[in-house]
Amino acid sequence: MTLFVIRHAESVENADKYNGFYQDPRPYSGAAAHAISRTIVGLTPRGFRQAQWLAGVLPELAGPEPHVYTSTYRRAIDTAAIALPALPDGWPQQTALLDEQHYGDATYMTKRELYDSYPALAEDRRLRKHIWTAPGGGESLAAGVLKRAAEFAALVQAKIQESRTVVAFTHQTAAVALRSLLELRALPEILAEERKGKMPNAAILHYEVHNGRFTRTGTTTPPM
Repeated sequence: MTLFVIRHAESVENADKYNGFYQDPRPYSGAAAHAISRTIVGLTPRGFRQAQWLAGVLPELAGPEPHVYTSTYRRAIDTAAIALPALPDGWPQQTALLDEQHYGDATYMTKRELYDSYPALAEDRRLRKHIWTAPGGGESLAAGVLKRAAEFAALVQAKIQESRTVVAFTHQTAAVALRSLLELRALPEILAEERKGKMPNAAILHYEVHNGRFTRTGTTTPPM
């Protein structure tokens, strides 16, 4: 069985991060910022082209009637809708297991404002990003996001009995957690690679599942 992990296509937040949603001081509350991130942030024109590229390559990769899951965020849902428009009724299915890391009250804060507002958390955010827990109901990568990734991996394992291909449309932080779990590598190692170059928008990570173990078999990246 095959699992494809896909980072959503380029969003307006990705393209114009520091001229748009991140302002200093931030003009909205943490709850409002999180709602904006989850429900409003859509794809750029480039993102639409990336999703259309996925529509050209995914059907052949995934084969007939894959089980397709997306996060509950608009940018992942829109990517899936463009990439795989002809799925059977009931698919894709949304699951919070694939959601972006929840940054709580720190959502859309610049680093300066974050460190000034929560000085006790600054050292972890600078030096130990994987264990930093976002304030105000947020989560850490090492606990919250990795726990969700493990639950999603268990869901994928259950599909082995059905010989199904699984396609997951998710986010950069959730993909980091999935990589750590599926590839049996420490989060700091994955994050060190991400600092050199993040997983591109619309990139596809390929995993094969044999005897309950995941093996990374390749990566497909968009030309744009």
